[in-house]
Amino acid sequence: MPRCSRCSRRFKDHSSVLNHMNQPLSSCRSMHVHELIQISNSFPTLFHQRELEREDVLDMNDTMEIQDQAPMFDQSETAPHQTAPQEPPGAHASSQHHQTIIKEFPGAAQTFGIGPTFLDKFNMDQYAAERTTNLYYPFASKEEWEFALFLLRSKLSMVAINAMLTLQLIRRAGPSFRTARDLRNRAEILPGCPQWKCKAMRTVHPTKYPIHLFYRNPIECLQVLLENPKLKSHIQFTPLRIFQLAQERMRVYSEWWTGDAAWSMQEKIPAGATLLGTILSSDKTNISIMTGGRAAHPLLISLANISMDVRTRSSNHAFLLLALLPIPKFTHKNKKICGVLESRLVHECLDIITQPLKKAAEIGVMMTDPLGYQRYCFTPLAAYIVDTPEAMMLAGVAGKTSPVTLASYTQFGDNFCHHPRMAQNTLRDLQRIESESQIHPWDLKTYIKEAMKYRLNGVHRPFFRDWPMSEPSIFLTPELLHHSHKFSWDHDVTWCRNILGSAEIDFRFSVLQPHTGFRHFTEGISNLQQVTGREHRDVERYLIPVIADGVPTRFLIALRALMDFRYLEQARVIDERACTLLQASLKEFHDNKASILAADARQGKQRRPINNWHIPKLEFFQSVVPGVRLNGPPIQWSADTTEHAHITEIKDPARASNNWQYEEQICRYLDRTEKCRQFDMATSMLEKMDHPSDTLAAPESDNIDTQVSRLTSASRSPAQAKTDYFDLSDRLKRGEFPSAPTPLRTFSNECVALHMAYTPHLGRMSIDEVATKFQIPDLNAVLSMYAQQKLSRESAGNNTLCIPFHELEVWTNTHYNASPPSTSWPLGRGDAVLINDNSTCQWPYSGMKGHSVAQLRVIMQPVLKPGTRPCPGLDTFLAYVRHFDIIPQVNRGFSGSCTRRGQFPEPSTGLYVLKRTKHANQSLRGSVIPLEMVRAHVELTPRFGNEADRRLTKETSLMYSSEFWLDKYFNKELFFALTLSDRH
Repeated sequence: MPRCSRCSRRFKDHSSVLNHMNQPLSSCRSMHVHELIQISNSFPTLFHQRELEREDVLDMNDTMEIQDQAPMFDQSETAPHQTAPQEPPGAHASSQHHQTIIKEFPGAAQTFGIGPTFLDKFNMDQYAAERTTNLYYPFASKEEWEFALFLLRSKLSMVAINAMLTLQLIRRAGPSFRTARDLRNRAEILPGCPQWKCKAMRTVHPTKYPIHLFYRNPIECLQVLLENPKLKSHIQFTPLRIFQLAQERMRVYSEWWTGDAAWSMQEKIPAGATLLGTILSSDKTNISIMTGGRAAHPLLISLANISMDVRTRSSNHAFLLLALLPIPKFTHKNKKICGVLESRLVHECLDIITQPLKKAAEIGVMMTDPLGYQRYCFTPLAAYIVDTPEAMMLAGVAGKTSPVTLASYTQFGDNFCHHPRMAQNTLRDLQRIESESQIHPWDLKTYIKEAMKYRLNGVHRPFFRDWPMSEPSIFLTPELLHHSHKFSWDHDVTWCRNILGSAEIDFRFSVLQPHTGFRHFTEGISNLQQVTGREHRDVERYLIPVIADGVPTRFLIALRALMDFRYLEQARVIDERACTLLQASLKEFHDNKASILAADARQGKQRRPINNWHIPKLEFFQSVVPGVRLNGPPIQWSADTTEHAHITEIKDPARASNNWQYEEQICRYLDRTEKCRQFDMATSMLEKMDHPSDTLAAPESDNIDTQVSRLTSASRSPAQAKTDYFDLSDRLKRGEFPSAPTPLRTFSNECVALHMAYTPHLGRMSIDEVATKFQIPDLNAVLSMYAQQKLSRESAGNNTLCIPFHELEVWTNTHYNASPPSTSWPLGRGDAVLINDNSTCQWPYSGMKGHSVAQLRVIMQPVLKPGTRPCPGLDTFLAYVRHFDIIPQVNRGFSGSCTRRGQFPEPSTGLYVLKRTKHANQSLRGSVIPLEMVRAHVELTPRFGNEADRRLTKETSLMYSSEFWLDKYFNKELFFALTLSDRH
């Protein structure tokens, strides 16, 4: 049975271990919190740091100290290649001197007795009596429920379901429901979810169609999230302040509850009360499956108390559809007035929907947590996730005006953050319009004209006016998908195309070597259609090295600074040092942005130069660092999750409708879906309670928290199981699988796990045959040299050793590509990788120190002669690689000298410049290394110069180019390692 790596406690499965380790209230709580601290623990600063002055003096009696062993980077789990989930013991010497202090808000989040739990409410249903004899009522059995759940979750129409139920095979099984209508009716009598309401909206000005608002009680929706047993280990009720102590005090921000906003809100509510940060999100979306230009305006709700990693994962359903805001069509002839009327209607609807939240934020409400404890809760608006136009509408400001600061469009390019736009300022201006100017709100033409003097949009009753502790400058958080990634596509890429030309930049993108799992732009980027956030990120990976040498230096510096800013703000944990880097990157852009205008890169219609910076999203960047300190890392507020929720909450239900009164059908579909999801979870838990032998024997000392963990550790959800290759590698090393083939097909180092195919792609071949097939003339020589080195360690003093093998088995298609020449790849295909040259240096903490770049050419395993004793270094997977050298550069930021050359990044791009390593006779230098020395997959972008060589192709660019950029933007791990680690 797997163990917790911290406290060595045994659990049934890896899912239970993860639940235990992620439980903030468990014995591993301090380490759980500290594992979130991932930024810059063991790295010297990029800039000279000024002393951070803090007025708060930590009371050591109210804090806890834990040793620093946090991972630096956000590691993603990808099979068959994985990166390590946490830092190994003793990974970096300097990290041993860091400590973390966690300060909780004193007296917050107390409990007040026991209330009904999720299962208690399930057992209070009107059909609870029938479920005493048949747990799955109104279905006949567990098997029938599983069949019904499959049909309800499928995208089959009612006609298709009816046809399926008439099949003889299904009839012989004898389900109790005979038709699709009967099936849906049974689903609708399952234990209830928050009920949908419909309200007819009356407007002062007529509309083309009647307007209806579909909505639910937001407190009930929050209660559904709050009492979900599966989220119990991922909800934090107490605001925290996290500090790192080294030579100076360093604040760390990892979640919403670690920011200043949550702490400040907690101070304003009664002692012992619980703060529930409400998250809203809204955005219009087209329902493309329908004809007639159908659209919806969904309003989603979630809890900021839920851990960011859990909340942003779509499969956890942490965002619920709260309402369908109406999309009216006013008959007024003036389009501007119609726009104001639509905005007023949205605010009026939000007023109606959020009234229970406002009341709870004012006087509080009793709610039950996942363990059944009652809490006195207050519900301020923590975040409202929207794009820029909707943010302006919600803030009540006119176009070309910042919704979060007092900046107007002429100030969007300023190199400082303007004063925040407070709710009281907006309300004061609205009062002046009505009282001092004596203008009635429904005298629309006059009111709108007067409102423009205050840069307001004509909304006279903003929804946030009576919501306690809710400020637009705080809850309108930085949003990466639209503010950052969309900005890069709309502006950075356009500027580059205007300078380089579309044909040139398309060619450069098209000849980059493809990578498994990454988008390759075969036709370039200029003619991309339906570009989404995924494409924005894929272009960002390559943009800086692709345009380098082809654009003016200061232009390149400006775009590189913006790209650094964009990557830094995506960190899942940010400390004050990272905040300083963010501010420095933004300042560097502003210091060099004049070069963009000087190069006529910013153009309007008919390619006329634009000589201003009236870009609203550019002004948003100034609010990122203040937003981090208030609300935590911006990545948690990205609209990626909510945009995906539009599929599950709007488009899939709409697809199941008949295109008539689709809003009502969407609500009914979601009602059935949520009932099925909760019924499935409840019956799964109750089944475990009835069959305790299916779970681990529970110690008598287990508390309610542990009991719930056992009950929720399994589910019938069709989620694909994930393999932990690090754990599998450890078990193989311990000999738990004695029949496993050798060398072990799964192995790992401190940061990478590799899983090889059981059977080689190329069977036994002689060394000369492999050398010929892969066109590697020196393979035999370097392989013999490697073998002699390993054998000499075993037989010291023997200079006449013979290598104990003449044949190889070859793997060509693992996570890394190392294929021989073929018709499509005439020179062969080999990925560039980072390899470890010094075992005392560990990736990613040491950066390039002790590491080098090489190209994989062959992945192989020596086939030892019969009777040969295994030799360390030969009984493992080997790789033939060709090496690259770093071209020395002058970089004052690294060396402090204007003349010293060293292995530093090129200063304008921040990227290392590489060339192939050659012998004295100009032949390429190759060597054989153990495959376990590979640390990361990297991208080498050719240095194209002022104009790319048109003879290059994607198959030959890596072979024929002479110099390369080591692209640190290829992924976030590379970026943080190569940006922060290598500074001296």
